[in-house]
Amino acid sequence: MDRNQLIFFEEASDLLTELEEATLAIESDRGNTELIGRIFRAIHTLKGSSAMFGCDVIAHFAHDVENAFDRVRQGKMTVTPKLITLTLASRDHIAVLFQFLLKEQQPSDVALKAGENILAELRQLLSGDEEPSSATSAPSAGVSAASETAAVTAANEASEKKSMYRIRWRPPQNIYLTGSNPQYLIDEVKEMGDCDVILHSDGLPSPEEINPDFCYFRWDMLLLTSKDDRAIRDVFIFVEDESELRIELLGNADLCDTETRRELNEALSSTEDATLDTLKNIISPHTAELQTAPAPTAATVGGQPQSAQPSAPQQEHKSIQNIKVPSERLDKLVDLVGELVIVQARLSQAASSSVDTSFVSIAEQIEALVWELRDNAMSIRMLPIGTTFGKFNRLVRDLSAELGKEIQLVTEGEDTELDKTVIERLGDPLVHMIRNCIDHGIETPSERLAAGKPRAGMIRLSAAHTGAFVQISIVDDGRGLNTEAIFNKAVSQGLINPDDQLTEQELFALIFRPGFSTTKVVTNVSGRGVGMDVVRRSIDDLGGQIEISSRLNKGTTIVLKIPLTLAIVEGLLVKVGVDFYIIPLSIVKECVELPSTEDRRGNGGELINVRGDIVPYIRLHDFYETKAPAAEHEYVVIVESDKSVLGFAVDVVCGQHQTVIKGLGAMYSGVKGVSGATILGDGTVALIVDVPAIIAETQHDAKKNSKSTLMMN
Repeated sequence: MDRNQLIFFEEASDLLTELEEATLAIESDRGNTELIGRIFRAIHTLKGSSAMFGCDVIAHFAHDVENAFDRVRQGKMTVTPKLITLTLASRDHIAVLFQFLLKEQQPSDVALKAGENILAELRQLLSGDEEPSSATSAPSAGVSAASETAAVTAANEASEKKSMYRIRWRPPQNIYLTGSNPQYLIDEVKEMGDCDVILHSDGLPSPEEINPDFCYFRWDMLLLTSKDDRAIRDVFIFVEDESELRIELLGNADLCDTETRRELNEALSSTEDATLDTLKNIISPHTAELQTAPAPTAATVGGQPQSAQPSAPQQEHKSIQNIKVPSERLDKLVDLVGELVIVQARLSQAASSSVDTSFVSIAEQIEALVWELRDNAMSIRMLPIGTTFGKFNRLVRDLSAELGKEIQLVTEGEDTELDKTVIERLGDPLVHMIRNCIDHGIETPSERLAAGKPRAGMIRLSAAHTGAFVQISIVDDGRGLNTEAIFNKAVSQGLINPDDQLTEQELFALIFRPGFSTTKVVTNVSGRGVGMDVVRRSIDDLGGQIEISSRLNKGTTIVLKIPLTLAIVEGLLVKVGVDFYIIPLSIVKECVELPSTEDRRGNGGELINVRGDIVPYIRLHDFYETKAPAAEHEYVVIVESDKSVLGFAVDVVCGQHQTVIKGLGAMYSGVKGVSGATILGDGTVALIVDVPAIIAETQHDAKKNSKSTLMMN
């Protein structure tokens, strides 16, 4: 595809998102004129841009939806649940059609039939019937949806009062070069009523000066319609700023006869421009109504005089405030900044051993600039998490309707920012958890009323910054987790023994096991035990933490702690033998020296007394099976992850380090306790410690050793 087509599809995606968000929002505020306008503009823009790029199937389909909301804007139709459902279905159908276009394929018969069914229901709604009759016939694939809608709307508008407008339009000379075609716009005006079109070629240059890519014509149109000037202006929404456009009301001229129309056409076809007064004088002898007609309105663009009547506000020409950049370029920028951070570290290391003060000064200045560049590059990739939250309104609406439940989704902290890579990988886990809230958590209306709860359940989705993490909470007011059912299911699956004593957190952790589900009946939504294990793996891959708390019949709270970024993080550099390791600084609590008198064993592990608190620790020498001997004096780095506190015994604590995270590749994907690597200033590779994985394995080994001890006793 060329650049214009790519921009078209990107903007279409944004418009589909805007359409869905506005449609979901209007469900709770059906009289909101701003939301109605947002929906209309999104559909109208989709229709117009699709027509520009020759996507007639989408343009014709969107026309019927646009007609419905045009009638809503004019107060001739109200927003009903049926209209909202059909609008969302239309949005989904347009998205499907765009997928065919992206693959450069013709829409399948199944897709076309689905669109025909939606239009059949929509036309029934426009004609006043809530439900489609069995006699309704769907349009054939080759017939324009707009022409079929005209038959329906004609009967409704037959008795409505009509007005005569004179539309004067001179498009920009380069209109063809921008992908527009004047004929499409003129045809759209014709669809609004009884229209006469007069072509003026007085701007046509001599043959030798003609540029075939330019448009030299202008048009006068006489339109007899029941629509207002705002609806007419919407036709020219894409070219209005560059055009000369005047929309003038001649009067309530629905009783103009053929002779009057002929005289008007002659006046407009004359070589001299017909003034508004000239046209009024032609009409006035034929109707007394014009003596009391409202003052003419004029809307002018391109330096023409403005009418005293208020018209749609014109866009001011401002400098560009935002630009769109492909995400691949941002990723490349961050990669380059990461490489620059590594080179800067080498420069700083070289400067630290130099006696040349000017060299040291330059190195310090470069370090400051690199840090600032790093922060700015990372901020460019930061997106508000609301871009993900907004997708769940539709999920909650559709799934709750499918399950016969009433659920309200409340979102907070939508402006909280996260790295775009993190947001992309966070989408699926959040979908799984919200689906579980809807299916397992929230009760049916009758069950909630019997339990003394409000009829409608609530899911609260919130986000907030906490240090180097973003904390995301999913809270529902449903039935909560049944610890007894979880325990019995775990015993039946052989995950635990009947006599095991588990804490509440250990019990809740069982729901993240693959294949674990307490649902007895398998449905389209749940029951197969697939979902929460995916959540756990995804959060672990992000270097995040997950916590669950629940009260029976009160609700459940799931809290995720996700790092702000996965590209460049602050780490604590330590040395074990001859190797270097990075421990994420965000989870480091403190570093203490390990006295030999405090080195003692217990529960299969080693313990250290830190100001009266007994903290278990492991030697990274033992965990990574290094061959080098341990240092005479060791240090313990104490970390906290998933509410578990653990110490890592290391030889040397080197200090804070800017860590550019590098993947290890598929060959090293199975290495335990390592989540990535980085390059130090001298070119040495340092491994990044996978703290959650080490804690999980340590706890597993401790339980295993404990069971073995009990069996021996």
